[in-house]
Order: sequence, then C-alpha cells, then structure tokens
Amino acid sequence: MAITGDISEVLFDADAIAAKVEYLSSHISHDYQGKELVLVSVLKGGLMFLADLARGIDMPLSMDFMAISSYGAATEQTGVVQVIKDLSAPILGKDVLVVEDIIDTGLTLNYLLSTLRARQPLSVSVCTLMDKSVRRIVDMPLKYKGFDVPDLFLVGYGLDYQQKYRNLPFVGVLKEGVFGR
Repeated sequence: MAITGDISEVLFDADAIAAKVEYLSSHISHDYQGKELVLVSVLKGGLMFLADLARGIDMPLSMDFMAISSYGAATEQTGVVQVIKDLSAPILGKDVLVVEDIIDTGLTLNYLLSTLRARQPLSVSVCTLMDKSVRRIVDMPLKYKGFDVPDLFLVGYGLDYQQKYRNLPFVGVLKEGVFGR
C-alpha cells in the first residue's frame, strides 16, 4: 500500500505550505536584516521546514542543529527530554531563531529555549510552522507562527510516525488503524 493510503485527510497541501513558508521567510528577512542570524532546527522533524524557510530568507545566515528526544517510540511525550546532538558552534552574542515543525505541549521547546538562553545569545525567538496550542502545558512566546492545528496525529513535511511519512509533500492526519502496525 502506498503511504498516502495511511492518511485520512490532508490538512495543508504543498501549495499552502509553500505560501506560508514564503510569508514567514519574508517577515524574518525584514526583521533580522543586518543582524547575525542563526537558525537552529531540532532534528529530524524540522529539517524540511528549515530548508525551505532558509532558502526564502533574503540575507546571510547560518544554520545549526540539535537532536532532542522526548517521545522515544511512543506517540505521546514522555516528559523526559534528552539532548542527543548539541549545537556545533557557539551562539554567544548572536540572534537565534529556533525553527520548529510543530509545537504542542511546549515542554521540549521550553527545555530547549532554557538551554540556548544559558549560552548568552543576543536574542532567542521561535518560528514554528504549526502550533497545536490546544495541548499547550507551558506558555510559549512564538514570534512567527504558520498554522494553528487541531489535536490530531499529523504526519508529512517532516512529521513522522515511527520515522515514516516525513517525505510526504503535505501535512495530513494519520489514520487511527495505522498505529501499532
């Protein structure tokens, strides 16, 4: 079965995502012009969004990555955050924009922001493609936000279930019968 058969509904197609990324990158280009901007993405989910966003930002910038685990193999956050890969360069005195694919409870992002702020950047802000605020436990200041999303299990455009579906060019709802396969 093709992986698209595991999707019950497409929330955002490739065109809608591209338009939102263009809108966000335009605002970021304007706001950070003349500054030393570092985009920090959390692997692996944020990679697709980061790549498209960075291509749309019209100014010099650098990128770095962190890998953080709070899910393991489950579909629900465990509350335990583990840094698997840290930044490869210092961010002292730089403007940092954390680029996230989706934010739900805010627990992982809260931990990440605290970790980054301890490294004394000039500023730390957040850009997320999707905001699942209905699940928010920790209040998150989001400087740039693409879409508000419902409390459904989403895959595609970097979002996964058991490391699959990231390559879909759209964001869709995973069928309930797929869990546990």
